[in-house]
Amino acid sequence: MRIEHLRLVTLICLLWLAAPLVSRAQFGILSPSAKISLVTVAPGTELYSGFGHSVLWVYDPMTGVDRAFNYGTFRFEEGNFYIKFLRGTLPYSISVSPLSYQVAHYQEENRSISEQVLNLSVPQKQRLYNFLENNYLPENREYQYKFFYDNCATRMTVALKAAMGDSLIYNGYTKEKLSFRQWIDRYAFKQNPWADFGMDLAIGAPSDEIATPEQATFLPDNLATAFTDAKVKTATGTAPLVSETREIFKAAPFPPPTPFTPTVVFWSLAILTLAITYWQIRTERINFVFDKVLFGIAGLSGWILLGLWFGTNHGVTSWNYDVLWAFPLWMPLIFALSKTKKPSWFQYLLIFYAFLLLCATGNLAKHNLVLIPILAMLIIRVYYINNSLSKIPQKEIAYGSGVADTKNH
Repeated sequence: MRIEHLRLVTLICLLWLAAPLVSRAQFGILSPSAKISLVTVAPGTELYSGFGHSVLWVYDPMTGVDRAFNYGTFRFEEGNFYIKFLRGTLPYSISVSPLSYQVAHYQEENRSISEQVLNLSVPQKQRLYNFLENNYLPENREYQYKFFYDNCATRMTVALKAAMGDSLIYNGYTKEKLSFRQWIDRYAFKQNPWADFGMDLAIGAPSDEIATPEQATFLPDNLATAFTDAKVKTATGTAPLVSETREIFKAAPFPPPTPFTPTVVFWSLAILTLAITYWQIRTERINFVFDKVLFGIAGLSGWILLGLWFGTNHGVTSWNYDVLWAFPLWMPLIFALSKTKKPSWFQYLLIFYAFLLLCATGNLAKHNLVLIPILAMLIIRVYYINNSLSKIPQKEIAYGSGVADTKNH
């Protein structure tokens, strides 16, 4: 029995020692001619592509390896796709294909593509390739996508550090310091202002934290700059991480965005709201249809924000102070308002909401000041409702022309 135990222990030790070699053989051995590059794709016009994309490309002309590792893949066929997408639980995975296939796709979308060849030793290339292939194994390829903290760009740094260890001198993006929200605005505000407004509306206070140099590389362009600035330790000192940069495809200029931006639309609505309110007050008309629509939309927006706050796993939609003006209880409380009667509690609700609106002014800069016309509309109609309530008696009365009759009956 002792001999059998000794043989078993010996076999386990041999397997343990051979594991790296088996893994290396499983993924293939790169030749000295192999190169690994960071490929950066410029932002596109669609919301999902508005911040760019990063790919690690392994190319070896001697062995025929041509594998571009893409960490930004998800499947529309996933069950409950939209629910999982909104809740932040949609699994992302790695996909692998020859780079030419991906380049053709991005060219169709008219997105510029650049390549940065990494200055790695042969062992470092092999370790990076093994790491990527190991990630691509079925049991490893899915991961929990986090837009700011764990995405197609941040995964590039994780892979590089795993392969290079202490030989990598990497400081992240050090050119400037901005909050996550400011980084988003820089990309979305000009090219897709409606998407920028929607994202600003959805994300909360964590997005206003200043991104660290490494966190700022959640954007592919920042990652490319960080790679350019990085160094590698060599036997003779240090050398740049990027040995060569080339442009694969240059996109044609995009057409200008629509002139109907949130700022234009909401200021137009604010002016229209002021005109309607002035007409109603001037003609002494009491009608709350406009208010039921306006505050109903505000209340519904508030419920959506609360859903994103408490019902999602995004990590950046909590503590959203837009619920101050998008007060959820407006839906359904606004429908208790009638031109024939006034609830005794409604004026207290207006006082409370006026206080919330005052607090909401501290959040103006969040939406590039587009919140100003929204708050103006709400304040104008709060004034109109309060003014109209003073003309409505507590008990129901009869109206003949839609004009408030304050005489005793």
